[in-house]
Amino acid sequence: MLIDFFYHLRTQKLLVSVKEYLTLLEALSSPIMPPTLEDFYYLARTTLIKDETLFDRFDRAFASYYRSLEQKLPAGKKIPLDWLVAELEKRLTPEQKAELEKHGWDKLMEMFKERLEEQKGRHQGGSKWIGTGGTSPFGNSGTHPEGIRVGGTGGSRSAVKVWDERNFKDYDDSIELGTRNFKVALRRLRRFAREGSDFELDLGDTIASTARNAGYLDIKMVPERHNNVKVLMLLDVGGSMDDHISRVEELFSAASSEFRNLEVYYFHNCPYEHLWKSNRRRQMERFETWDVLRKFNADWRLIFVGDATMSPYEILQPGGSVEHYNKEPGAEWLQRMVNAWPKTVWLNPEPQASWQYRQSISIIRNIVQDKMFPVTVSGIEQAMRLLSK
Repeated sequence: MLIDFFYHLRTQKLLVSVKEYLTLLEALSSPIMPPTLEDFYYLARTTLIKDETLFDRFDRAFASYYRSLEQKLPAGKKIPLDWLVAELEKRLTPEQKAELEKHGWDKLMEMFKERLEEQKGRHQGGSKWIGTGGTSPFGNSGTHPEGIRVGGTGGSRSAVKVWDERNFKDYDDSIELGTRNFKVALRRLRRFAREGSDFELDLGDTIASTARNAGYLDIKMVPERHNNVKVLMLLDVGGSMDDHISRVEELFSAASSEFRNLEVYYFHNCPYEHLWKSNRRRQMERFETWDVLRKFNADWRLIFVGDATMSPYEILQPGGSVEHYNKEPGAEWLQRMVNAWPKTVWLNPEPQASWQYRQSISIIRNIVQDKMFPVTVSGIEQAMRLLSK
């Protein structure tokens, strides 16, 4: 089967070598991955494709090969789809979703308190009680334009509050594969200076000095050049950002190697009165946002990285944070940051075509003066050009 796969890739103009094919077989013979289609896809792409510009071509070749195999498999017993998802994920049309009532902040909080007092047990489906599925504004795995998620995972990502402890992971700054294009884009933001001891060869001065000394070699050294731009990066983490971990890790890794003066803090959905540097210790080691505002002067460039996808209450409402009570709205903290660092951009990993459908994205774009760019090579290049002015 894998020999056919090898020749199939070659017919799709992917120049896979025999050595790379043998590397794939060797990896498959070792117990380094579970036997799933997704893990095989990533292993095959890593071992066979060395140029990330060919990833899209590999994806198409892999998909066509898998479809040809799928057609040869015997038909199995089909489980009705509605048995699996009807109660857990209501597939409503946009018109049906629009018919669901939005209660507003105060009424929503009051209704939640009433449900807690009235409800005596677990509930599934429906439009009133705290449970799973259904169109109630309370619970999880259902559909409602705004609500309070109790446990579970997010669906429509419009929760106003989340009654559940969540653990976030730091972004990995050691990711190398796929960062090359991001590095090239980030280099648009450069301001070089020579600092430190003399340990880099000055070729031009060495040639000139040697010529002046009648051909006797006279080596000249200069301090190494460094990108002297100072960058403050605030990274949204957790929740809806879990969908973008891979791309943000690549961006973070590229920034870590390109910017010598880089300071990184985390926030969730919207910055409030605290930021943190380690997600594992975010409840114990927090930094006052006021202290961060005072610590870094206006020479620093501020880069937000986040999908800006949340309930509008999280930005506009005191107490709107899904995880704690914030005395001041997130919009006020964002405005303070934009005022403190005039050179500010927001990088958004959400597809740009979907921005117009997110009210929270529109609000944040307005606060950052429309300086929001997609996390693509061209988007990052535009952002870096703006920051370099």
